[in-house]
Amino acid sequence: MGNATRVVAAGRRKEWTGGIVNPPVWRASTILYDNVAEMRARGSADTHHKLFYGRRGTPTQWSLADALTELEPGAEATFLYPSGVAAIAAALLTVLAPGDELLMVDSTYDPTRGLCDGLLARMGITTRYYDPMVGAGIADLIGERTRAIYMESPGSLTFEVQDVPAIVAVAKAQGLVTLLDNTWATPLLFPAMTRGIDYSILACTKYVVGHSDAMLGSVTAAPGKFDALRQTSFQMGQCVSPDDAYLGSRGLRTMALRLKEQGRSALAIAGWLAQQPGVARVLHPAVDTCPGHDLFERDFKGAAGLFAFVLDGGKDAARTALIDGLDLFGIGYSWGGYESLVVPVDPQRHRSVTDWQAEGPVVRLQIGIEDTEDLIADLARGLEQFRAACR
Repeated sequence: MGNATRVVAAGRRKEWTGGIVNPPVWRASTILYDNVAEMRARGSADTHHKLFYGRRGTPTQWSLADALTELEPGAEATFLYPSGVAAIAAALLTVLAPGDELLMVDSTYDPTRGLCDGLLARMGITTRYYDPMVGAGIADLIGERTRAIYMESPGSLTFEVQDVPAIVAVAKAQGLVTLLDNTWATPLLFPAMTRGIDYSILACTKYVVGHSDAMLGSVTAAPGKFDALRQTSFQMGQCVSPDDAYLGSRGLRTMALRLKEQGRSALAIAGWLAQQPGVARVLHPAVDTCPGHDLFERDFKGAAGLFAFVLDGGKDAARTALIDGLDLFGIGYSWGGYESLVVPVDPQRHRSVTDWQAEGPVVRLQIGIEDTEDLIADLARGLEQFRAACR
């Protein structure tokens, strides 16, 4: 099946929907039993996809989790979380213990770095950051205490594409667990399980929800990896509101179409930006000036709508003039929704082992589903403001 067909059909078992197109919202804390024997039997059995207590889920959550699993060929199951960061934390705490070492890509999402340098450090877990372009050379960084390798491809803010298959091959040879933040591509553009990843993480707040109105995260596990994830998550009390799960399911049904349109529009805008005075270079995996572009061409099935560009000189004040001069791009965090967004980013603040050098300040764009020509016209006005501020 194609992507659009899969996202429409996934997770819609009759027992979840009851004959209704969309899985209903099951709000529950207490589950009632007919007798004590039934209560005891349910409590001592596997409660996966079985009503037990509201924190263990209802068909509303199970439907979305099942759908996300179906989008990852070869996966065992998925657990939902109240945010992407919560999903990252649960996955890392599942595979790491005090005294362990984690290899973390240096281009990772800033809250992930905060988790490593904060909570994990307090627990006695060491994080060793590595160059996103290291590829098979990561073998030289593995020590006796290394237990897991974490990837994010493309990288946050700067969009380097990692050689995931090469890193996974090294990890498997050494008996290490692999984790991938796959939020940018989703399983539709990069099916992580088929590349050997053990835990594929999504900030579902982004493309899955797609409408900037719910916080949601997920971790999809490879065969044999789900039970440990579920037990850790239960022990942490992780659960998702059925209303948020419903919004995730509703958004999922159009994700393939939105991804396709946003990716197409982003590529057109990236190509236009690359030709504009005042723009030094574009940071988009599908553009040949982006580190790892050849890996993107080899491994990905398409492009998403998030990228950045580097200004040709200028200071923060000139970048601010560009951003403040935009009308159609909202200024705000997150991405993946239907609306276009813009934020200033400073990658050098979030690096440990790689030296980020740029010709000028960096601007990150989230391309929504507005008309491409209107977004280009808006950016043209912003670049005029930038050039005027540089004079």
